[in-house]
Amino acid sequence: MQTVFITGTDTDAGKTYVSRLLLTGFAAQNIPAIGLKPIAAGVDGDGKNADAKILQALSAIALPYDLVNPLLLQAPVAPHLAAANEGIELDLSVLDQQLAETATLPASIRLIEGAGGWLLPINEQLYLADWVIQQQLPVILVVGMKLGCLNHAMLTARELQRSGVPVLGWVANVIDPTMLLLDDNIKDLTQRLPWPRLAVLPFQSDAPVQIALQLADAVLHSLR
Repeated sequence: MQTVFITGTDTDAGKTYVSRLLLTGFAAQNIPAIGLKPIAAGVDGDGKNADAKILQALSAIALPYDLVNPLLLQAPVAPHLAAANEGIELDLSVLDQQLAETATLPASIRLIEGAGGWLLPINEQLYLADWVIQQQLPVILVVGMKLGCLNHAMLTARELQRSGVPVLGWVANVIDPTMLLLDDNIKDLTQRLPWPRLAVLPFQSDAPVQIALQLADAVLHSLR
């Protein structure tokens, strides 16, 4: 099983959107894949996280919610602050356990969606990135295309390079369709970022299957 970690330049950059498209694209090619959201903050009416539920629903294997999202915080705020408010200590060993419990599932690809941006704090000393580095998981960077994204993307890229984790590529996700000089910004990032651009995702909530297939193909090529 190959594992990919999905990170973003910020909260709402489009990590779940990219994960959803990848799971859809893999399914269309009969490639069994699962989606995991180890840490999530914010719950809906049934007490679960909406993003984690999307990954659970689109996974090729029926997974219990607690396996998809073992660390769930109630408030939609930074997880370490939500955990402190709830009297919970975030423990990265839970993520190790999630990896172990899903390692033998009959899936070809395991997508692990991060929370927030790359340097998501876990406690006063640790970041979620530390765990990804420890596991040496290949990373996909989702850049939310909006004003300020050049700075966010390059700061994240420098930190990814410093960490030494393998990066498969990046995705330009248009979250502000009215962004001035959108095409110029995408071209600029394509020249600056040291990894291949896997896709440009147009602003829409329901992308056609063809886009999902193209993104999945690009990721499969990077994994070879």
